[in-house]
Amino acid sequence: MKYLLWLLKAAIFFTLFAFALNNQRDVVVHFFFGTQWSAPLVLVVLVAFSAGVVVGVVGMVPRWWKHRKAALRPAPVPAEPAPAAAEATPAAKIESSFHGI
Repeated sequence: MKYLLWLLKAAIFFTLFAFALNNQRDVVVHFFFGTQWSAPLVLVVLVAFSAGVVVGVVGMVPRWWKHRKAALRPAPVPAEPAPAAAEATPAAKIESSFHGI
């Protein structure tokens, strides 16, 4: 199984490497106010992917902190239930547990 995973990783790497070699032409990215950036297509794709990852991680950080704080907080101790005045009969308990369809 270990070798199969390494083989899969190598196949993905060589596929991406071939993609990079086939896309070396320069492309021009036009920004606002007449600015532009000229770079190889594979670099533009890599920058766009990296920017998307960064935006996704930054968007998730507050939620991760919230869940981390909640996980580190000690769990509240459940309160003892109040004793019932009159205990229901076992048959009534069974019948009341069915919701019926």
